Amino acid sequence: MVFSLLYLAVRALLGALVRSRRGLHVKDVEILVLRHELEILRRQVVRPKLRMVDRALLAAAACHLPRSSRGEHLVTPRTLLRWHRVLVRRRWRQPAGRRGRPQLSAEVRELVLRLARENPRWGHRRICGELGKLGVRVSPTSVRRLLAKAGLEPAPRRVGPSWREFLRAQASSIVACDFFTVETVTMRRYYVLFFIAHASRRVCLAGCTTNPTCAWVTQQARNFGLDFADQRMQFLIRDRDSKYSAPFDEIFRGEGIRIVKTPVRAPKANAIAERFVRTVRAECLDWLLIVNRRHLERVLRVFVDHYNTQRPHRGVGLRPPDPTNLGATPTVGETRRHDRLGGLIHEYYRAAA
Repeated sequence: MVFSLLYLAVRALLGALVRSRRGLHVKDVEILVLRHELEILRRQVVRPKLRMVDRALLAAAACHLPRSSRGEHLVTPRTLLRWHRVLVRRRWRQPAGRRGRPQLSAEVRELVLRLARENPRWGHRRICGELGKLGVRVSPTSVRRLLAKAGLEPAPRRVGPSWREFLRAQASSIVACDFFTVETVTMRRYYVLFFIAHASRRVCLAGCTTNPTCAWVTQQARNFGLDFADQRMQFLIRDRDSKYSAPFDEIFRGEGIRIVKTPVRAPKANAIAERFVRTVRAECLDWLLIVNRRHLERVLRVFVDHYNTQRPHRGVGLRPPDPTNLGATPTVGETRRHDRLGGLIHEYYRAAA
């Protein structure tokens, strides 16, 4: 109630002053309202965001105001001094531009990465020297940073060949071994051990058993050594299965063959052996019901003979691993078919005229 009476009294006083000739003018009331609105804004906004045009206008107008009224505006003398310091810093600032060495061109970057990938034993200084021979001047630091940015490690860490490079370079002296399983009609599981030569893709079936103990695997290794003794093998690739015991490795070391163990869960490291497992399953075992061990051995013996003597392979130029009779095959005559495994496998040959 008291606030309402006070509000009515102030309203009546302002109205009387406005209506009188020597009292307040309407503009004075408008300025009073605007100043009070600014005070409200100052309480809500700690530091308003001003554009360059706002700052220039306020700074120019503040120079013509009396000192007593400068503190009532948004711009204070401290703000004007800070703006002036900013202008001074901008005037003395260096022009914008890229500092340091100029950036390498795309052609030079591609050349550096090409030399690093094609020559894994070259360090950044060796690459820098090779570029100098080609008339390209690049600092060793730039080459080192470019190699690090491309994810290429220093030269000593890039020396080791990849599995694909190793297998291609040593294919003529590599033999691999592996196991695969076969389930019979009665759900009895047999383990089949085989060896395969990388150069010729020739497969040697070692044997099959329900319990592949270390002694059984070692005995199969002795038998295999007799079959491949004349092929001068230098490396044997195998996985880290516990069935390959120390006596198994000693048999091959005694023949001068080095054991190469594949990484854990890395089937691509023994890709040729894994490819044979897929072939024998897709072309033979997936289409037959195996009764017992004797049946399994007979089926695998027939398929391995077909695999070694008749089946062409892309890895050896679409020729069989052991083409014993291809030289005597006539080129003319009637084409006949020979069925094996009850017609599951077809072999074709030319009949002599």
